[in-house]
Amino acid sequence: MKKLFYTLCLAALALSCEKPATDAAFLNGQAVKGLDVVVTTTPAGDLTLRSVCFVNNGTQPVEVDVIETSPVTVEGKEVWSFQPSSTTNRKDWVLPVEKDFFQRNFLGMNDPDYGGGIPMVSIWSKDACCSVGLAEPVIRQVSIPVYRQGKTTTAIIRQEFETPVKVAPGDTLFALKQFVIAGKGDFFQPLRQFAAYMHDTYGWQAPVSPEEAYEPVWCAWGYERTFTADEVINTLPKVVELGFKWVDIDDGYQICEGDWTANDRIGAEGMRRMTDAVHAAGLKAKIWWAPMAADPGSALASAHPEMLLVTKDGTHEDISWWDSWYLSPVNAHTWKYTEDLVDMFLVDWGFDGFKLDGQHLNLSEPDYNPASGLAYPEEAPERFPEFFQHLYNRAQYDKPGSVVQICPCGCAINFFNLPWMNQAVASDPTSSAQIRMKRMAYAALAPALAYYADHVELSDGGLDFASQVGVGGVIGTKFTWPKPNPDATENGGSLLTPEKEALLRKWVPIYKEKMLSKGTYLNLYTYGIDKPEAHVIEKDGALYYAFYASAWKGTPITLRGLDPARTYTVTEYTADQPVSYTVEGANPVITPSFEGNYLIEVL
Repeated sequence: MKKLFYTLCLAALALSCEKPATDAAFLNGQAVKGLDVVVTTTPAGDLTLRSVCFVNNGTQPVEVDVIETSPVTVEGKEVWSFQPSSTTNRKDWVLPVEKDFFQRNFLGMNDPDYGGGIPMVSIWSKDACCSVGLAEPVIRQVSIPVYRQGKTTTAIIRQEFETPVKVAPGDTLFALKQFVIAGKGDFFQPLRQFAAYMHDTYGWQAPVSPEEAYEPVWCAWGYERTFTADEVINTLPKVVELGFKWVDIDDGYQICEGDWTANDRIGAEGMRRMTDAVHAAGLKAKIWWAPMAADPGSALASAHPEMLLVTKDGTHEDISWWDSWYLSPVNAHTWKYTEDLVDMFLVDWGFDGFKLDGQHLNLSEPDYNPASGLAYPEEAPERFPEFFQHLYNRAQYDKPGSVVQICPCGCAINFFNLPWMNQAVASDPTSSAQIRMKRMAYAALAPALAYYADHVELSDGGLDFASQVGVGGVIGTKFTWPKPNPDATENGGSLLTPEKEALLRKWVPIYKEKMLSKGTYLNLYTYGIDKPEAHVIEKDGALYYAFYASAWKGTPITLRGLDPARTYTVTEYTADQPVSYTVEGANPVITPSFEGNYLIEVL
């Protein structure tokens, strides 16, 4: 059906974002006749707001099941895109638009526990960048599909109605508030412009991280779910020796999802024994937690059905990863229960912050549970961020400055959750490229937000520290020492090998000396178009360039953003024996040869 629809409507959709957009209504894939389209455009800073409505000026009622508005297109053989949505495929947020490409980018639930994202899409070539998105105060159940036919790539807002909407004579059907942005470059600047608009219009606040959120992280997940308190405590001397400052206690301490008291293997005494040992070593501790999840067999699910999300058909929404059910996110009972858990974790057990984990943290289905007291079921996804607002505020009340990390595993973060976290994370990256790209997206949305690059073991080859450090990520690892947990299966038990230890002894000091994670990300190169892939951080008067390619054989690279009146010293600061040379003039050219990465300081 989708393929037929887009074939029929291509002529209406293929429109450049520099021209007035064509908007249309459909029923069963056919354009609806008898509706007049009224469009009002309003400049709003760097955005152009579009108010679109469909007016029935005829004498007969018409029905509509889809409206498509604000189409933008980019022409070119090589086109890239920013498509920050969430599905089980955990696709890259930034990807090339190949021949016959189509991606729906639905902002509601795409799979049982995958949904949400950022309500903006960008498409770009070497000559133009066009973006389209929603200018609504909450997330809405719409799609922003991207597709390509020939050399034309199109992005458009698509609003589908579960049952056809009847538009009587004289009535008006209104589209959601939306915007377009036209320019050059990639998604970075449009994303920043969108965030600025949301701040100025609705008071959306980009988070600011406390100093502690930038410290290197050792995570006990290397010991996996059957870890013991002694394994964690016995690793602390090596954690301190290698320069890490955070200890993350991961999944496996709890009875089950929903029943978050300590199991018999660890016990409440063991939880406190771990945090006491962490603090005695001069470190801080975060605890892994999958809030809003309850196993069907948990005591919580049995005793408190008033907390469970109820779907339209009367069942509970699944969280596939843990075989759990959702708690109702906008529910006073859920909020009170969650706040009590925050007290247990931070006050009773002595933790200093949270690693909140799970793709279900991005969004939920509409909630039909009468105990939630909602005016309409869709309030649950629309007001979903209020759950994190309660959690975050309680954490800061209990322990001011506590770190709250939201890890929506593999998903593009729900934009409206961002104000209620103070540490972003690469969230289970499937490649080094994802680590670097996600840092770029978070830097656009929230320049003062710490970005944890997740366990280095998730990077290419499991040892790509350059992709963590070079883009300004907080360095992290999950090594085990002096021996792995006998039940651990990932990465051979994640044992700290001599090779990894040597690399940690190299990269952790580099990270702590430069602290690029506190620098300012500069968007000087166009992602995908410029080769090699390039990222630039400004910190303490220096520019730090990070170039990435599988192999680079001396082809010239231009250093953008430098003062043409100055002479600069370029230092290969991550080399085992750092090499320095000078450059001068406007946009000087260098000709390095490297494999994997080339990181330089220009001062």
